[in-house]
Amino acid sequence: MNKKDINKVVLAYSGGLDTSVILKWLQVEYDCEVVTFTADLGQGEELAPARKKAEQAGVKDIFIEDLREEFVRDYVFPMFRANAVYEGLYLLGTSIARPLIAKRLVQIAEATGADAISHGATGKGNDQVRFELNAYALNPNIKVIAPWREWDLTSRTKLIDFAEKHQIAVSKDKRGEAPFSVDANLLHTSSEGKVLEDPAEPAPDYVYSRTVDPVDAPDQPEIIEVGFTKGDATSINGEVLSPAELLSKLNDYGCKHGIGRLDLVENRFVGMKSRGIYETPGGTILLAAHRGIEQITLDRGAAHLKDELMPRYAELIYNGFWFAPEREMLQAAIDHSQENVTGWVKLQLYKGSATIVGRESPKSLYSEAHVTFEDDAGAYDQKDAEGFIRLNALRLKLLGQQK
Repeated sequence: MNKKDINKVVLAYSGGLDTSVILKWLQVEYDCEVVTFTADLGQGEELAPARKKAEQAGVKDIFIEDLREEFVRDYVFPMFRANAVYEGLYLLGTSIARPLIAKRLVQIAEATGADAISHGATGKGNDQVRFELNAYALNPNIKVIAPWREWDLTSRTKLIDFAEKHQIAVSKDKRGEAPFSVDANLLHTSSEGKVLEDPAEPAPDYVYSRTVDPVDAPDQPEIIEVGFTKGDATSINGEVLSPAELLSKLNDYGCKHGIGRLDLVENRFVGMKSRGIYETPGGTILLAAHRGIEQITLDRGAAHLKDELMPRYAELIYNGFWFAPEREMLQAAIDHSQENVTGWVKLQLYKGSATIVGRESPKSLYSEAHVTFEDDAGAYDQKDAEGFIRLNALRLKLLGQQK
């Protein structure tokens, strides 16, 4: 990429040390105008300081947007319709936020006439892949500047030296080595690196910020009811809520009862294994509830096919292919399966667990008449099972005769 061709860059900007350094580095190294974009995805941080820091850095176009509703409605909820879990455990909290940020970066670049976008993801992680693949899917001609793959600021000391040289304020808590890195949004928190790098060592208690220790959670269980309409959660205890409001309230329940903690060594798309500590309180409850309503509303064939497709769907999101045609194809099939996924689920929340204790739906396929141990009044002829077994056993008998 010829630096002289870059006149304006849209930077994904948090206002923290790394992106503040990147902002100045772009101005110095590329001699370009920088536009900042800060997304409120429910990370729980005050965003006003980001605006102030951008203004102090001479930024004219500053975009700070509340995307919480769009994030949950258009990204989190479609993913949960699929019951998506990466490598059997991870609820994809960081992964699902990246396509929305990438989309807005591209849109802002087009609106402001910028030549490129930039992000603060490192060259070892998954996020660089997610940001860039999603951006290229939306605008094949967009240029991407990834400072961590270009500069020589390879340590905390060098970052701070650069910041001080260019009069970038560095808070006292940023001067030492950070004990671990954190990514957060309305769905989860993700912590990794430093004190967490040895997978044999338990994570320190101070790593957890969104949930109480299950040991310290209330000694009495709590029952809640989650209502669904066509696969999406729409109410809690009968109160209709917006997507972001609903997830936020589930987060409160999950925090209180110590639900949603995960210590995982996962396989990154770039090839290495990494250890992460995740907290997904509301999402863990939501996943249990969604599977609960599907138990009575999905046909066996559709349910089993969904479970077969889910690992591939989850992998696509993890690897950064949200806007790829194969993810969209899978989404269409998944969404079609949700037409009758309507009703309510009752869950018991207790010391780290969310357990289904009841479910009901006007679209239920459950037939008590067919499964009862009492007289079924002719609903099911048990003699039919003999022929069913005989036909299914035929090939097994033939194989047995060969042996």
